Amino acid sequence: MSLYTDYLKEIETRKGEGLHPKPIDDGALVAELISQIRDSDNEHREDSLKFFIYNTLPGTTSAAGVKAAFLKEIILGEVEVAEITPEFAFELLSHMKGGPSVEVLLDLALGDDAAIAAQAADVLKTQVFLYEADTDRLEAAFKAGHAIAREILESYAKAEFFTKLPDVDEEIKVVTYIAAEGDISTDLLSPGNQAHSRSDRELHGKCMISEAAQKEIEALKLQHPDKRVMLIAEKGTMGVGSSRMSGVNNVALWTGKQASPYVPFVNFAPVVAGTNGISPIFLTTVGVTGGIGLDLKNWVKKVDSDGKAILNNDGNPVLEQKYSVETGTVLKIDTKNKMLLDEDGKELVDVSSAFTPQKVEFMKAGSSYAIVFGKKLQTFAAETLGVEAPLVFAPAKEVSHEGQGLTAVEKIFNRNAVGSTPGKTLHAGSDVRVKVNIVGSQDTTGLMTSQELEAMAATVISPTVDGAYQSGCHTASVWDKKAQANIPRLMQFMNNFGLITARDPKGEYHAMTDVIHKVLNDITVDDWDIIIGGDSHTRMSKGVAFGADSGTVALALATGEATMPIPESVKVTFKGKMADHMDFRDVVHATQAQMLKQHGDNVFQGRIIEVHIGTLLADQAFTFTDWTAEMKAKASICISNDDTLIGSLELAKSRIQIMIDKGMENEAGTLQGLIDKADKRIAEIRSGEKPALAPDDSAKYFAEVVVDLDLIDEPMIADPDVNNEDVSKRYTHDTIRPISFYKAEKKVDLGFVGSCMVHKGDMKIVAQMLKNLEKANGKVEFKAPLVVAAPTYNIIDEMKAEGDWEILQKYSGFEFDDLFPKAQARTEYENILYLERPGCNLCMGNQEKAAKGDTVLATSTRLFQGRVVEDAAEKKGESLLASTPVVVLSAILGRTPTIEEYKTAVEGIDLTKFAPPVEKPAGTRSAHF
Repeated sequence: MSLYTDYLKEIETRKGEGLHPKPIDDGALVAELISQIRDSDNEHREDSLKFFIYNTLPGTTSAAGVKAAFLKEIILGEVEVAEITPEFAFELLSHMKGGPSVEVLLDLALGDDAAIAAQAADVLKTQVFLYEADTDRLEAAFKAGHAIAREILESYAKAEFFTKLPDVDEEIKVVTYIAAEGDISTDLLSPGNQAHSRSDRELHGKCMISEAAQKEIEALKLQHPDKRVMLIAEKGTMGVGSSRMSGVNNVALWTGKQASPYVPFVNFAPVVAGTNGISPIFLTTVGVTGGIGLDLKNWVKKVDSDGKAILNNDGNPVLEQKYSVETGTVLKIDTKNKMLLDEDGKELVDVSSAFTPQKVEFMKAGSSYAIVFGKKLQTFAAETLGVEAPLVFAPAKEVSHEGQGLTAVEKIFNRNAVGSTPGKTLHAGSDVRVKVNIVGSQDTTGLMTSQELEAMAATVISPTVDGAYQSGCHTASVWDKKAQANIPRLMQFMNNFGLITARDPKGEYHAMTDVIHKVLNDITVDDWDIIIGGDSHTRMSKGVAFGADSGTVALALATGEATMPIPESVKVTFKGKMADHMDFRDVVHATQAQMLKQHGDNVFQGRIIEVHIGTLLADQAFTFTDWTAEMKAKASICISNDDTLIGSLELAKSRIQIMIDKGMENEAGTLQGLIDKADKRIAEIRSGEKPALAPDDSAKYFAEVVVDLDLIDEPMIADPDVNNEDVSKRYTHDTIRPISFYKAEKKVDLGFVGSCMVHKGDMKIVAQMLKNLEKANGKVEFKAPLVVAAPTYNIIDEMKAEGDWEILQKYSGFEFDDLFPKAQARTEYENILYLERPGCNLCMGNQEKAAKGDTVLATSTRLFQGRVVEDAAEKKGESLLASTPVVVLSAILGRTPTIEEYKTAVEGIDLTKFAPPVEKPAGTRSAHF
């Protein structure tokens, strides 16, 4: 009874933390519960029954397997439990989603007892998470003339598992809660520094917004028991920065509905809203839980008599309120007419974008992937029966414009489309099921992805996925007790599932904590690929990549597919010449600034950025595509020249080979398969059979942006503008300033060179600057700490071979040691150089952080409040973003530099350069700069 005793001890500990018993996923513990249930005199029998019924996780957990087997015994009359009748046992099986429960239901449905078979069939007709092993059994029984098998298949063909569900309410009453003003980062809903607890849903729920906010939400629920709390980003966008499934889970936990009385802390159907709507990547996650995401448009630009926006003294549009959504406001959502109404029924705003036929299906089914599995199940049943499947689900929207060419993303979607009308060309706005080629799972969301896979009863990766990787980068900085408890378990699960894993469960190869986006960028070996990754910065410079929540990642791993509309595209081209003293990061920042100046509004938001940057190899081009997450783009595509693409693919091959040499290959030969695929793609390009991906000349874009390189004459900084009087302007990535704005007076407390935004060239810039300054001054002294974290081990190995690592070691006061990794996060910094382990480090903010109230200058991607640096009582923390040379020089000076100081410091240094692609006659090969 030791496991049960341990469980009781854990319950007491959690009780002291205000938590309920943790849901059970261990089959051995469930076996002990069953032993105590069987013993009518056992003192723990009552509690054991409660834990067995209400606290055992479903799906493919070992606990679910033991539970399903015991319920089968009860149904067959092999054991009697007064509190669990055979009818109740069937009810419990119906809530277990799949895997062992479906196996048991099939055993019973295809068994000899007609009465039991009929009951099992009725439950099976409600299930959708069936896999090949399950459908193969049904098909074989049907072909053998089994009447129950035919009955089940006929139900599946009619999709009764969906049609018999209750429809979405025609009117949903909500009461508002303003979570914050301005853009709301998912960090507010699920802080990165609490990533370790994400798989413990109740515990993690306690970190949402604040304890005060949670109490206010609970008070609203008590005051309005007939209404749902709608979480709002006032004067901003909800859910910027990442998909953060844990953020949606937290919102659902506090404001949603319980998915099953027998599965604790799994809620669905949250309602979220924003003045400027919902960030696209976060909106996908809302759909996973069958939630509602509204674009309120409650603040609009004030215009003059000519219809032009009135600007304030800072040049920003003045906003006026159309209607109030202050906390406690009662509103109604008319789902039939797709309108938001006030309490009296007055129409406030059209919300039809939140209630497309597809999104309504997600709401009705309680999740988006229940629909994905349901469609596949209906198709299987109809084909097995030899009948045509009736039109039950909303037909996929297929938009086709005769004579109109295709953008790059339209070409990729058309090539990878599954189940669309044969021969029909699809344009932006079409809803498409697509094959997913590459999938990435990162370590702070990976545990949730593994839970999602267990919940949807998946046991092995889809054979149609070319490659999948589980990273260890987000927990690379500190190998603390939380990481030691969670990461090996995650790596074991994902390795068994079929992914290439950063850590070897057997311990035979060195742990690779490389930043996930860099690895995915290397294992993407076709510019026509579709990539899904569990992080908003899943933005590759080959193919088109979409950051996604842990559920969508799980779905892609299990099915090899994803479903989404084809987004509109914005074309970005370049003209002019890049100044010698500028770094490519400044071009990235200037793109954002020039776009806003050209268009007024952020035309990138929710769209694909098609960037014509084809003279940069994948590593350097990734700096641009990676930043597009902060531009609020749905994704980005890099249009590459033929020779450049070949160079990028050869580089990718060499890095995949290094992974093989390290011992990371699996039994399926995934890594070698990627090298073979790269060779095939290179041959296609060289032969002219299939040149590098490019849009058609007649493609239609939502907008075009032309970046003038001649206008970029000094380094640019993305500033969170933490003291802006307009709260909605704080912590956005839209405030881009030249360094002269700071007049060399901006104090810098810490510099950080690292994250997915840097590549080998950045690391060499650090070394070159130290050499130059040492030569000029005899030595280098830091007036602020400089933290340097290479994104990959390959970069460190290459720098050691080339002699650049020595200068970094010379000036470092700390160098990581993989044999003795840090067990605690650093809280204080000296004015020295820190050489940290490859990985995310400060950018993630879940382990390492700057000191509270610091002004940090970083190459990172994140400037959100509390991410890299938290506020102090007397001063707000600031995370300003800039190029590597600016960060290094600022750490040495302890302040932002003058333009003259900067030019002197970078003279002769090989910065990341870029020249716009030259126009070439059709059919010729592009020049490789």
